[in-house]
Amino acid sequence: MSKNKVLFFDIDGTLWDSKSVIPESTVEAIKKLKENGHKTFINSGRSRGFIRDKKLLSLGFDGIVSACGTMIEMNNKVLFCREIDIDVVEKTLGVLKKYHFKPILEGKEYLYMDYDDFSDDVYGQKVMSDMGEFLRPISDSWNNWEICKFSCATDGTCLEDCFKELSDYYYFIVHNPKIVEFVPLGYSKGTGIEKTCECIGADIKDTFAFGDSVNDLEMLKVSGTSIVMGNGSDDVKSIADYVTTDLYDDGIWNACKYFGLI
Repeated sequence: MSKNKVLFFDIDGTLWDSKSVIPESTVEAIKKLKENGHKTFINSGRSRGFIRDKKLLSLGFDGIVSACGTMIEMNNKVLFCREIDIDVVEKTLGVLKKYHFKPILEGKEYLYMDYDDFSDDVYGQKVMSDMGEFLRPISDSWNNWEICKFSCATDGTCLEDCFKELSDYYYFIVHNPKIVEFVPLGYSKGTGIEKTCECIGADIKDTFAFGDSVNDLEMLKVSGTSIVMGNGSDDVKSIADYVTTDLYDDGIWNACKYFGLI
């Protein structure tokens, strides 16, 4: 394949597993892609503040699309960033409190959460461990946030009522009744690919997207070639141009070989 391509990779379930283990074949694939002149980007629902793993970043990606397309950087330079207005953040927090949702505010440098809300929550404990000094209490940072999106733990009730009150500002990714993401309207991993191509002068037909789950749907639909991991969900496999092998079975390496990228 002669023309250089732009590749976008989801993190969880695609680049690494639930224990943040990256297959060695994936490490080698990213290296070979760069050697062959292709551009590689992380494309994640996580905000930039929550993409800090040293091993992940050491793979040498050219850029990062974070928080469902609301922030884009390349070569450590921010190309685009859309933050939620402070008054909308305050309104959102008021509605979430009303329905007893437990929010995590996701920003370009920090995450904000009230620690007591997540004292008995496994995911919350992982966030606390991973973020360290880059995690701050919501109340202690009032009006000083730089927020791109929200994630919330819920008790599984009142979802529709809450969504109705905030539907002018967000769409909602329901991972399960107790975990929901609030993403600003008009943004997604798909718009992240479109905006990246606009910023770097690339043709979207020359893009590849790698994903595994429902929150990858938009980027898989937008990309020139969509690739779903063998461990991916059936709903994304059904719209994929190509289903590769499992993450643990050299999925990224095998797909890159199949398309002649490495």
